[in-house]
Amino acid sequence: MTLFTTYHEAIEWIHSRLAFGVKPGLERMKWLMDRLDHPEQKIKAVHVAGTNGKGSTIAFTRSILQSAGYSVGTFTSPFILTFNERISVNGEPILDEEWLSLVNEIKPLVDELDDTELGAATEFEIITACAFAYFAHVHQVDFVLLETGLGGRLDSTNVAAPILTAITSIGHDHMAILGDTLDQIAAEKAGIIKTGIPMITAVHQADALTVIQHKTEEKNAPFISLYDTCTFKDQQPTETGERFTFTTPKREYSQLETGLIGTHQMQNASLAVLMIEWLEQEGYIHVLDEQVYEGIRQAVWAGRFEKIQDEPLVYLDGAHNEEGMDRLIETVQAHFSSKQVHVCFSALKDKPYKQMIEKLERISSSIHFVSFDFPRAESAEKLYDCSHLEAKSFDEDPRAVLDFIQKKRDDPSAMILVTGSLYFISDVRSRILQ
Repeated sequence: MTLFTTYHEAIEWIHSRLAFGVKPGLERMKWLMDRLDHPEQKIKAVHVAGTNGKGSTIAFTRSILQSAGYSVGTFTSPFILTFNERISVNGEPILDEEWLSLVNEIKPLVDELDDTELGAATEFEIITACAFAYFAHVHQVDFVLLETGLGGRLDSTNVAAPILTAITSIGHDHMAILGDTLDQIAAEKAGIIKTGIPMITAVHQADALTVIQHKTEEKNAPFISLYDTCTFKDQQPTETGERFTFTTPKREYSQLETGLIGTHQMQNASLAVLMIEWLEQEGYIHVLDEQVYEGIRQAVWAGRFEKIQDEPLVYLDGAHNEEGMDRLIETVQAHFSSKQVHVCFSALKDKPYKQMIEKLERISSSIHFVSFDFPRAESAEKLYDCSHLEAKSFDEDPRAVLDFIQKKRDDPSAMILVTGSLYFISDVRSRILQ
């Protein structure tokens, strides 16, 4: 049996499984978990689903737990900096040699699975199986924060046996797979709800919230709704984030300050606080108030309204659907109303990019459209044709973003906003910071 000798060979093999596409369903994952001696049952998992805000909520939760001295594993996607960050411990991606070892452990099983009636394992299924095996058998941690890849009910991560579940938000994304309406999408996300396991949510739309609540009743799972049980006040932007007072049924957190910019980060931070309160109530952790404040303030999450350059001022934000774009526009209006906003945008073909571009035009002095090297990336010219803004341009070469930024170097009124697909954000970030 041939095993890989280098990290790059192992990762190339994982990426080669993209050819099998997205195949919702848990049968192959259950088969792999059985052959791996059920690592998914040997971890304390917190399972997080949602259209937007999953990564930031996980970042806040991880940061608070770390401030309190706990070790935290995370499984997130897609990656922004390096592939390795999909599996991280205390915010640090696992090592190349650890990935190599994991892939060599799982490849023989995948080869065997390929020959069964269940069919070939997908890229995401393999990565998810590696994450479970890593946290159960290689590097044990106090908690594992699991982000769903797509939906919830049939997502590869849904073989987990979590101690807590959360749904951050419901919006219009992946509708070809999850459904056309918010309640259909909510039903897919609510598939992570387990019998007797609490569900905490920041979903605010009445229909979607009703779907989630009905699922918790069906599963006899405790249900906590952020907007039904908590209040916000004294909200104001700061130079590096947001400041607000948050009151839960248990206590008031006066003047919390986030380390992440964006009006929506108040929701994500608050959801994380509710999750921490529940973990403490159930005896899993002990966290001091000052550790909550420190964790919220120190949380970082690459590619989410992230400043990466000062001259000119450059921010990256992976707003890759309509709801994400709405939050981005709110953030720009709250923090940068005095700036001339020059946008670099790219998107995948299966996203509602026409509507996203229309929203962006409300805050843009100019828009530069770019494509990038990814199978589903839309051409820059097609994106350009969707725009009605007079000051627009396009270039199929992603390197053109650097030229676009360079031209604004001596303009103190300029703010460059690079946004759209997270894959695009990752590409641009690596080019700027290399």
